[in-house]
Amino acid sequence: MAETIIEVQQGDITKIKVDAVVNAANSSLLGGGGVDGAIHRAGGPDILEECRQIRARQGGCDTGEAVITTGGNLPAQYVIHTVGAVWSGGRNGEPELLANCYHNSLRIASEKQLRSISFPNISTGIYGYPKPQAAQVAVQAVKDFLKDNDTSLQRIVFVCFDAENLKLYEGILNN
Repeated sequence: MAETIIEVQQGDITKIKVDAVVNAANSSLLGGGGVDGAIHRAGGPDILEECRQIRARQGGCDTGEAVITTGGNLPAQYVIHTVGAVWSGGRNGEPELLANCYHNSLRIASEKQLRSISFPNISTGIYGYPKPQAAQVAVQAVKDFLKDNDTSLQRIVFVCFDAENLKLYEGILNN
């Protein structure tokens, strides 16, 4: 199997051409602010409708878990919704929960035989996860998944909304 390319870019995750974009969702799956709101707005009502069906089946999504829906009007075919960890000092399992967001999203993408996926900077907005620690967890979780799993994924993109995150991810990936 070819080596998976991990890249980072600054931009709008709703415009990235990949098989699946990951949404930093809330547990209700009904949309919110930040990345979640942007994905729901750009993707249109089909995403929300599938999220409602998932809620009816399983009652939302727990922290660290992930579910998949259509990409609606996005360039991506799918949206993988994952619920990030709320930062409360780092002693309540936040790093493990955040790593699970990446592992479970990558697992779903692999099960669907997808070739490309993009991630936002999960938990670093309203959930208050410090950006340097979140970037470290994200990159390590992706590398661990690739080391431990056979995957169809050929390209993984960290899409940073701001220059601060871009610099953090570039620094980690270039070391």
